[in-house]
Amino acid sequence: MKDFEEHRAHLRAVAYRMLGSAPEAEDAVQEAWLRMDRADIVDVRNMRGWLTTVVAHICLDMLRARSARPEQPLDEAVAGTGIATAEPVDPEQEVLLADSVGAALLVVLQRLSPAERLAFVLHDMFDLPFAEIAPIVGRSENTTAQLAARARRRVRGQTPDAATDLVAQRRLVNAFLTAARDGDFDSLLAALDADVVLRVDAAAAGTATTIRGARAVAANALAFSANARFAEPALVDGAVGVVVAPGGRLALVLRFGVVGDKITEIDIEADPHRLQGLELAVLE
Repeated sequence: MKDFEEHRAHLRAVAYRMLGSAPEAEDAVQEAWLRMDRADIVDVRNMRGWLTTVVAHICLDMLRARSARPEQPLDEAVAGTGIATAEPVDPEQEVLLADSVGAALLVVLQRLSPAERLAFVLHDMFDLPFAEIAPIVGRSENTTAQLAARARRRVRGQTPDAATDLVAQRRLVNAFLTAARDGDFDSLLAALDADVVLRVDAAAAGTATTIRGARAVAANALAFSANARFAEPALVDGAVGVVVAPGGRLALVLRFGVVGDKITEIDIEADPHRLQGLELAVLE
């Protein structure tokens, strides 16, 4: 349908931010097409708004199904909704989609409740008024606004301690991450204290590992460069760190200890239970 194709890119963007997965977003868009095909749309005056509402309902159902089956892989949870699976999505396309949104934001969005996520995405990212969002989540307009506000606080994090110099931290972490991506050994050394300590947990390295000294840590960071494309600065428990999230799925977190203008400590954590307990937020 021509009317649908005009809005497909917008609907995919909405669904991807809601679901954090390109295949699931395609499934949601395909289901919206099927519902449009079955519906009487003669009196629909705002097709973009109507389709956005349809996709939002579908995504909310998918998120609730996912929440109800936390022990299952996402594809099994989505299968429980009865939504037909669309054509497989090119992995490179999913990487591009994730990059367009931001790995840190996708990770934080996944920690919101389905209603919070929908209210935040539709209002803060797509400018839908709360009056249109409220019927989708089954809440009053005022309660829906509160959902979005609560989600916004979680996405942005709490106000950091006044003694925390996030600007300096971010500058150093960005320098480290850029050097790792570029394979620039000298720039890595420049960001690291001579006595820097790197600790890697058993979930990330097979066995807990400690590496000491700038040259050894820089060499290890070069080995990390293949995964650096999936890495992005984020607030980790109130300090600047790095999340590694291929396709928006959190795999690793890097914490940094900073003294002056040098990185003195790096902790790499991959234990799923530990990652789940971290307070993560997006850096503005």
